[in-house]
Amino acid sequence: MAAAAVAPPEVLRECGCKGIRTCLICERQRGGDPPWQHPSQKTHRFIYYPDTGWAVGAEESDFEGWAFPFPGVTLIEDFVTPEEEAEMVQLMDRDPWKLSQSGRRKQDYGPKVNFRKQKLKRAGFRGLPSFSREVVRRMGLYPILEDFRPVEQCNLDYSPERGSAIDPHLDDAWLWGERLVSLNLLSPTVLSMSREAPGSLLLCLAPSGFPEALADSAMAPSRSVPCQEVEVAVPLPRRSLVVLRGGARHQWKHAIHRRHIGARRVGVTFRELSAEFGPGGKQQELGRELLQMALSFQGRPTT
Repeated sequence: MAAAAVAPPEVLRECGCKGIRTCLICERQRGGDPPWQHPSQKTHRFIYYPDTGWAVGAEESDFEGWAFPFPGVTLIEDFVTPEEEAEMVQLMDRDPWKLSQSGRRKQDYGPKVNFRKQKLKRAGFRGLPSFSREVVRRMGLYPILEDFRPVEQCNLDYSPERGSAIDPHLDDAWLWGERLVSLNLLSPTVLSMSREAPGSLLLCLAPSGFPEALADSAMAPSRSVPCQEVEVAVPLPRRSLVVLRGGARHQWKHAIHRRHIGARRVGVTFRELSAEFGPGGKQQELGRELLQMALSFQGRPTT
């Protein structure tokens, strides 16, 4: 007699998708062609090189060898050790993960927020988790983050078995401040940046000796490409920390495509408060209370 089939884990039989968003689980249930199979409108792919701050046309593309400056992205490799990574994920897995959209699971450490109504509730928020204390301390050793004080942490769990992804989006700017900081754990991936604004990007021909030569080059633009047709790929190595600010934070949407999840990935995003909740802002007192609570490092995931 054939052996009885082993039931798949519960996480592979349920999803948290709503509206137009889908994952492999609900796509199998619904049938038909899922949205992610449709051709992308972003026809020109550029690769971001963190050592230079430039995005360069992908090999064998129409813009191979052409480049434009892409400010606002800072990448810090090996921000945590393999041992620290393993311990952090082990501690995360002791708490329940909530089903989320597009095949993700999540854990939130922060106030409950209604961004449309611009209201928040502190109920259930007890701070960031204890295992993030050292991560936050270490951030302060880098000039770009020396005054960064996170008030919220969101852990997102991605899996190829669930077809996990996150659509292009801009993070809220009413509550969250200038910098978005994300720690990439368990596997490498690609952060895909796109922009819906009209107009064109001016390109320069990358000099010989690329990519090192780009850092010190001053070149006259000699070609252009429509903004809406461009996607910039920012490779994120395992255990790296990425900071988005300026145009990369407020003008370019960021996404993680399904094809860039080849193994389990945990993304840990830290957010700071906006100026409205900072010193001199109209909600500075609330901001002070939230920060005091967050940096007590006594939190558990909010439900």
